[in-house]
Amino acid sequence: MRLLRFKIDLSTIAKKISFNMPQICSISTGKVRVINSDQENPHQEIRSAIHKSPVSTLSAPNPLKAHHLGIDGDEQANLKVHGGIEKAIYAYPLEHYAFWQECLIKEKRLDLGGELQHGSFGENLTTLGFVEAEVYIGDIWQIDKTILQVTQFREPCFKFNINMNYSGAVKTMVQSGYSGWYLKVLEPGIIMAGNQIEIKPGLRKLSVLHQSLNFYQRTGQADLEF
Repeated sequence: MRLLRFKIDLSTIAKKISFNMPQICSISTGKVRVINSDQENPHQEIRSAIHKSPVSTLSAPNPLKAHHLGIDGDEQANLKVHGGIEKAIYAYPLEHYAFWQECLIKEKRLDLGGELQHGSFGENLTTLGFVEAEVYIGDIWQIDKTILQVTQFREPCFKFNINMNYSGAVKTMVQSGYSGWYLKVLEPGIIMAGNQIEIKPGLRKLSVLHQSLNFYQRTGQADLEF
């Protein structure tokens, strides 16, 4: 299958919400739960907190505490690969949602005209105003009194396929470079949907996109076909 690529029309989004870029469009959290049974090991439960639901939106901007291990009310099942100090918060651009909706509709994993709920990619922050090529490792985010720092791209695992109900979801994320990124919390504080994000650039030697591309090239994954 050839991966669909297109440039999202931000004017369509702008008709639905008012924003000063960049900003937080929503905040989502989730609890650890059984998401599926491994078909090869039907008696083994797969537990994850990848399923997130919005708890702070532009229409209901509920304030939430961001602390050193994440956002109040959020959990992670495997702290070796998600969560912890360096991966406390996961951000994903709203700009990629149209791409995924078209992909999932084509693969018959989403009804024609269907829309993905914010948090669908397991992200805590659904953002608007920048994508992976414009976000750099080490950048500081000032959100009111809360201070975050970009740490690394998100490497998807098989649980992402399960969450999306699409066996090609991981490969699609890898090849598109639409990975999103993790943040650590330098200064805990209250955040909510609608907050503007003030960027304080770091060294700007490595963007999230280039970190992702470099990683998969080193591990022989850049030429995946699906």
